[in-house]
Amino acid sequence: MDPTAKDEMQPSLPPGPEWPEQERAEQLARGAALKWASGIFYRPEQLARLGQYRSREVQRTRSLEARIKSVVQSYLEGVKTGVWQLAQALEAVQGAREALGQARGLLRGMAKAVQTLEPLREQAVQHKQLQALSQLLPRLRAVPAAVVHAQTLIDAHRLLEAYVSLRELEQLQEETWASLGGLELPVFEGLGPLAEALGQAVEAAVGAAGQLAREDPALLVAAVRVAEVEAGRTTSLEQAPRDWRQRCLRALEEGLERVHFGTPLLPGPGALAGWLEALRVALPAELATAEALIAPCCPPHYKVVRLWAHTLHGGLRRCLQQFLEGPELGASDAFTLLHWALHVYLGPEMMGSLELGPEADVSQLEPLLTLENIEQLEATFVSKVRASVVQWLQKALEGEVAEWGREQEPDTDPSGFYHSPMPAIVLQILEENIRVTSLVSESLQRRVHGMALSELGAFLRSFNDALIRFSRDHLRGEAVVPHYVSYLLAALNHQSALSSSVSVLQPEGVVSGALAPVEAALDELQRRICRLVLEALLLELQPLFATLPSRRWLSSPELLNNVCERTARFCRNFWRVRKPAFQVLLAETERAVVLQYLCALMQGRLVCRGADERNQAAERMQQDATQLRDLFLDLGLEESAHCAPVLLTLRKLLNLHDPTMLGLEVASLRQQFPDVSEEHVSALLDLRGDVSREQRQAALSSLQDGPQPSPRAGRRALFSLVPAPTPSPSSCLFSGSCA
Repeated sequence: MDPTAKDEMQPSLPPGPEWPEQERAEQLARGAALKWASGIFYRPEQLARLGQYRSREVQRTRSLEARIKSVVQSYLEGVKTGVWQLAQALEAVQGAREALGQARGLLRGMAKAVQTLEPLREQAVQHKQLQALSQLLPRLRAVPAAVVHAQTLIDAHRLLEAYVSLRELEQLQEETWASLGGLELPVFEGLGPLAEALGQAVEAAVGAAGQLAREDPALLVAAVRVAEVEAGRTTSLEQAPRDWRQRCLRALEEGLERVHFGTPLLPGPGALAGWLEALRVALPAELATAEALIAPCCPPHYKVVRLWAHTLHGGLRRCLQQFLEGPELGASDAFTLLHWALHVYLGPEMMGSLELGPEADVSQLEPLLTLENIEQLEATFVSKVRASVVQWLQKALEGEVAEWGREQEPDTDPSGFYHSPMPAIVLQILEENIRVTSLVSESLQRRVHGMALSELGAFLRSFNDALIRFSRDHLRGEAVVPHYVSYLLAALNHQSALSSSVSVLQPEGVVSGALAPVEAALDELQRRICRLVLEALLLELQPLFATLPSRRWLSSPELLNNVCERTARFCRNFWRVRKPAFQVLLAETERAVVLQYLCALMQGRLVCRGADERNQAAERMQQDATQLRDLFLDLGLEESAHCAPVLLTLRKLLNLHDPTMLGLEVASLRQQFPDVSEEHVSALLDLRGDVSREQRQAALSSLQDGPQPSPRAGRRALFSLVPAPTPSPSSCLFSGSCA
């Protein structure tokens, strides 16, 4: 195509409208030029160079015009080329559209031709399948007989031969399926049940691995080999894989659990100890069998020894959980299970055996009993033992109480002290239960220790109540006991025996203050027994003290002689009480006699009629104090525990010749006995009979105005237990440490 024709094909551009901004741009350019020129040629001397500037600007203007013309020309040529190319593309698209229309028509015609060929294609496929079937027909005819033969091999436990036969049949099935294009033939319907029968046979053989390893290891090896070969097989059929390896592992676990932990083998009540002992023998033997006989028959990745250990442990754990969910265990079974699970099972006789190699990996085993199980068993054991202890202690108490009504004195030991086996029985019952729990765990020992102390405290309270009933019935005459006081003294010996031996109930590691409640109960029992003994003594002494003080008392020592004689006769069996209870009882007896003496003295029965009677009264009180002192020294009371010296202090108050000095004596009395009151002092002043109202007021004021008494360690109340002027003599019974 020549340039002329090319130019003719290019469309001519019509003149465009004038730019509206052009005029404004020219105006701005002119303005800028004028401004520049006025600045350049402002001075006259520069006008000489005007020609040069004009020539330079003309050249510049021409240069710019040439460049603009060149750019516009280039742009116009590019636009012409683009328009020409678009025209060429339009022609090409129109040609392609016509060609596509022709192809669409041809395809429609070919689809109709294909539909006419479809029956011919189906005939070809059927012909191909018939050809393949005709070639496989001899082999297909033998399939039913092969299935029966394979089943016979399975029944005869010839598992490897049965598996080879099954594989040949399945290979034939795959070839047929591929040749027939995925068509399933009815002749192969028996392969599924046959494969399942073989899988069950393999599973049954592996489940009896323990027995087969001893009797027929070849069958066990064959079953495992079948499972392993099947695990590596691939098939082209659309069938789910047969995971016989996992079935074998499950069969190993289930068979092992069924042998040792089957439901019919769960122990009944009372048979737990024998069942656990049988497991102690059977489980290590089973592990030894697994390591020596079963592991060589299985691939290494089966980890037979570890599987055996973990399966036995898991089965035993589940079995014990079921066992604990049943009826509540007895104390013996709960103790046996705790001891076996925490010590025997993990000990060197079983899972901690040095002969058990690292393959067992017993360190990864879960605890045989959970914390909840241990808590349940400990609570059950403590509950059952508590019931037994309560029953035993009740029988011991009933046996002791039955002894109190005998016609003869209490039994004595070789040293002559009153004795009974009850304290030893009580402590032995409790101590044995505490000691035996140390074989299980510290937590169980602490529980039983707390229970033992609690029940011992309850026993002491019951013993205390029994003594109160015993004393009440005797004093009321409902059940007169010939040797009432002797049995009270024997009970005091029981208290001493319990108090001296209760420390055997304190196991190592238990806080030392745990025995404090029991020791407090023992102290309370001691005070109760002392009080009951002294009540019997005071019943004998009250008629004698009813005439004190009196004129007869002033003139004769007969009254106190009778008191001392009866007291000595009453205390004749005190020597059968062991120390330190013997000293406590003597001290409380002397204190009770002195308090009874003071009670009688404060009754106001006697008023001295002169200095002679006051001297007689003072002398009599001195003699009485000496006589009481000698009496209790002879009985064995330590002199430091005597209360009789209070009579010597009161003697000074009566023997004072100058009543104006009574304030000093009263102040001295208060220093020695801070619990003395104005009523007591008034009663003593009334006994003098020569104190005026002013002197009485002065003496009583010294109680308040005098120096405060200094505190003394271990000082016990005395005058506060003496009523003044006083009601009945029975209220004079002290309520100190023996109350």
